[in-house]
Amino acid sequence: MIYEIRKFTDSTYFTNALKITIAAVIPGLLFSFFGNFEIGFTVALGAFFTYPSDIPSNLKHKIKGILFTALLVAIVNLLVNIVHLYPLVFYPFLAILIFLLSMISVYGQRATMVSFSALLAVSLAFAHLHTGWEMIQHSGLLLAGGLFYLLISLTFHYIRPHRYIELQIAECIKLTGKYLKLRGDLWIIDADKKGIIEKQLHLQVELNTIRQNIREVLISSHTTSGSSNQNRKMLIVFISLTEILELALSTSFDHDKLHQKFDNHPKVLLTYQRLAYNLAASLKQLSKSIQNKTKYVSKHTLITDLNTLQLAITDYENELGKASASEGVFMLTTMLQYAEKQVEKIKIVERAFTLAINSLDFKGKDKDLEKFLTPQYYPLSTLIQNLSFSSTIFRHSLRLTVTILIGFIIGNLLPFHNVYWILLTILVIMRPGYGLTKKRSFHRIFGTILGGLIAFGVLSLVHNSIAISIFSILCMLLGFSFTQTNYKISATFVTMYIVFIYGILTPILLMLFNIEFWIPSLVPL
Repeated sequence: MIYEIRKFTDSTYFTNALKITIAAVIPGLLFSFFGNFEIGFTVALGAFFTYPSDIPSNLKHKIKGILFTALLVAIVNLLVNIVHLYPLVFYPFLAILIFLLSMISVYGQRATMVSFSALLAVSLAFAHLHTGWEMIQHSGLLLAGGLFYLLISLTFHYIRPHRYIELQIAECIKLTGKYLKLRGDLWIIDADKKGIIEKQLHLQVELNTIRQNIREVLISSHTTSGSSNQNRKMLIVFISLTEILELALSTSFDHDKLHQKFDNHPKVLLTYQRLAYNLAASLKQLSKSIQNKTKYVSKHTLITDLNTLQLAITDYENELGKASASEGVFMLTTMLQYAEKQVEKIKIVERAFTLAINSLDFKGKDKDLEKFLTPQYYPLSTLIQNLSFSSTIFRHSLRLTVTILIGFIIGNLLPFHNVYWILLTILVIMRPGYGLTKKRSFHRIFGTILGGLIAFGVLSLVHNSIAISIFSILCMLLGFSFTQTNYKISATFVTMYIVFIYGILTPILLMLFNIEFWIPSLVPL
């Protein structure tokens, strides 16, 4: 239990949630103290809009991404306020703006987050439209909030500059170990090979994502800022982990044929399977050691396991005779050679966390590392190429634009005061695939109902505004922490956070009968 809590609080998701919570709470509290809550709230909104673009990358790309997002949010908000004064131009402008902002996603993960931030700013711009100097001031405060979030993010970066990459490496080690364990499971006689292979494919997808994150941070830092001891160590581990997985992917065995071949000599295959499991267990233990910041001491004697396998092969050969056992010995020797290579690479990873690393350990491995990076340029041709119905992002952008426009028109026709709730819900719920949209809609409704019931129950028992404020901050922190991993839980805590804020500012009975508070959960249906 304690390990799970520590693992959660040490995760990237919790750290990011802590950053946005601090960036949102400090302006609110500070300006409220001076009697300017609206200014503090607007600055907090600017931080909230900028937060999604803070994804794993090297420091240079992080700063550029957050700055661009903060500027784009401020500009988009200003444009909506200006053009809203001209109804004939406004609807075509809104359609083009939403479509173009959605299409930014063609440029990759960070661009997708920037697009989401800008669309959030468009949706919430309708919460309070401004005119004259007020709209410039409001956009300026949003920009200030984005810059304040950048300051908080940089502070976290310099406090623990290597912790993120350590956790990503630990996760990569753990998933690689899981992959090797699944290879060991294939040696079970009645193993569900189809199910195991499916699990391996899912692990490969996860590993590709994590390795991309590691490359963005680790290799970029190495090529731009030089090589520190910590950087060298992580690079050696990353390269070795990549080689371990590639070796596993490129080496396959016909398990059915081998079981038939050694049906009367099961000991040799069991010896190999035990070695395969110990390879995985060593990586799992190392991953836990990195996560817990404890000294790594290997519990598995892989060299002894290799010697045991070699003896089993020798016993098999002596039992059958050289001539009869030649084919089987060849098969087993191939398996032994594969295991020896994996043990060698795992030992390199282990030494990286137990011994000092110097530049000689690379042996040329760090040459041309930048070839592994995704190019960071954004040509117009990429956007033009995606302007067709064959592009998933193009189709999603069209659907999102049409849906938001319909929601906006319906919101203006019906007696709703907070039309932005409809736009916000469509934006948060709608996904490129119908299955994901439907699933997210269900999670949103479930989380809203559950969170509302819990929050109202708390408000009926607790009437101290300071206690409610503490509850709202905790719910905000937990809500952001689970956004990427469990949207149902995230929606529950976010709803509780909103109810607590309403509870501080609005009487509880007024909230219960305020249909506009509950309408966002029902809109997607």
